[in-house]
Amino acid sequence: MAKRRRRWRHRCCSASPSLAAVPVAVALLLLLALADAAAFHVHVQRHDLDRMNKPAVRSIYSADGDIIDCVPRHKQRALDHPLLANHTVQPPPLHRMPASSLQQSISRSSRRAWQTWHHAGHCPRGTVAVRRTTAADVQRARSLALFGRKNKRQRRPLPPDVVTGNGHEHAIAYTASEVYGARATISVWAPAIDEANGFSLSQLWILSGSFNGSDLNSIEAGWQVSPELYGDSRPRLFTYWTSDAYEATGCYNALCPGFVQTSSRIAIGASISPVSSVGGPQYDMTLLVWKDPKLGNWWLSYGDGAGGLVGYWPAELFTHLSDHATMVEWGGEVVNTHPAGAHTATQMGSGHFADEGFGRAAYFRNLETVDADNSLAAVPLEAIQTMAEDSGCYDIRKAYDDDGRGGGWGSHFYYGGPGHNPSSCP
Repeated sequence: MAKRRRRWRHRCCSASPSLAAVPVAVALLLLLALADAAAFHVHVQRHDLDRMNKPAVRSIYSADGDIIDCVPRHKQRALDHPLLANHTVQPPPLHRMPASSLQQSISRSSRRAWQTWHHAGHCPRGTVAVRRTTAADVQRARSLALFGRKNKRQRRPLPPDVVTGNGHEHAIAYTASEVYGARATISVWAPAIDEANGFSLSQLWILSGSFNGSDLNSIEAGWQVSPELYGDSRPRLFTYWTSDAYEATGCYNALCPGFVQTSSRIAIGASISPVSSVGGPQYDMTLLVWKDPKLGNWWLSYGDGAGGLVGYWPAELFTHLSDHATMVEWGGEVVNTHPAGAHTATQMGSGHFADEGFGRAAYFRNLETVDADNSLAAVPLEAIQTMAEDSGCYDIRKAYDDDGRGGGWGSHFYYGGPGHNPSSCP
């Protein structure tokens, strides 16, 4: 009997470790799977960052935390676009820049805003200045597929509400005609953002195509505050484009191939400084977008003169804009998803309403369009329409100013607002 008991105990005890090891083995397998998933995520992230950030000949570390890479012009990411496989980077068409009859003088105590990274260094000739995309930038994105892209927008039955839908609100001025570009001088502010994935921007839109279909072409440029995209609340120069009503094409800045940069002095996505303050100095920037009449590319200029040429959207990217634009819009846009059940408190412009005027409200001044003769023409006040979805939250007021010598502000407008407020925007 004793032997049998010992054998029984042996069988019992020899089986126990294997049973106890089952959950341990499962835990180990789970840990290995998680480690593999984490390693795969890191690998994908590194691959995407390597794809976005081209090798630089010099890197500049800005006081605002940005890293500006000086990338050889012919190796920039724009040329990875399949439509640009055989594209040669074009030289600036200096002799074809549109001429203006307006005197773009610095008036009413307004001053020019520039870019923060300029205090830290410069990029050599033959390179383009590119803001480096970091792992933190990618991690903030709601999804890698949507990184750097706008949300798909609802169709609109009639102009000018090109971007209404999905909680986006605006205060814009617009004009509809056959145009080949547009220019404006825009005051720069740092509006407060209320939502984690919210933004506030001020820009111009160059538009053509169907407003109620999926073939809308849009070229956009301005300044934007977007903590989700940039990781801070500084206003930044930005660009955007789409050829299919924001469905699948285009993105911000250089986060996908498309916009071809030529400038070593201006970095798209870099912060702008200094900025305007209520009751203090007012800072603004001039943007010009126009179509090269010879090659059909749409060029962007930041600031005055040829030295501000940034780059161009190649004609190959577009369908309707390969010919001309049919509408121009100027103004502000915010995201409102009704956080906590109320209207967002994200500010537009300065966060002050239009009727508060200079020194308190944001503005666009010297509104011009480019005609078929490649000349800039001031837009008559009567040719400008305005729109704001909810004027109790954000509003817009147009006006005209002429100093009698071809200067002044010409057609201009003040716009913006605080968003949520007890009196008019619950």
